[in-house]
Amino acid sequence: MNNSWADFQAAEPDFAATVRQRFETYTHHVLGTLRADGSPRLTGIEVTFRFGELWLGMMPNSRKALDLRRDPRFAVHANPGADASMDDGDVRIGGRAAEVTDPEVTARFQEATEAPQPFHLFRAELAEAVRTGVEGDELVVRTWRPGRALRTIRRGNDDSPPRTDAP
Repeated sequence: MNNSWADFQAAEPDFAATVRQRFETYTHHVLGTLRADGSPRLTGIEVTFRFGELWLGMMPNSRKALDLRRDPRFAVHANPGADASMDDGDVRIGGRAAEVTDPEVTARFQEATEAPQPFHLFRAELAEAVRTGVEGDELVVRTWRPGRALRTIRRGNDDSPPRTDAP
């Protein structure tokens, strides 16, 4: 199993919809990759949901594309928006980026998205999806990982230890 977006949707449809909606609220997000020396690189990116996959497209030979070719680990953080309230929460996805070079797939993607040519195309293989938000007086962190139940941790604004909701 490649841990595709479709796999995430099948495992946790409501949570996947929440995460996707958060990413689709804004166009531009932040991608974290690893430089050759192992230090982090943060760059802007647009993500696309098509054909049951989460796609990362980028300009040819961009630093982020070269980073992912060398080390496919990534994290992408949804744009928090201009509103400081964070009513929709804070969302990020982490995993591995698999470069797609099949001409039929890239042509299909380009046709569906009108992506400028040429481009690097990576399919996201999800390792986790996380949403952090505030519900009432609690900080609530929901985490999905392939093969595991959705986990929810709640932390109040007092000194009590965090609570984990039973899956």
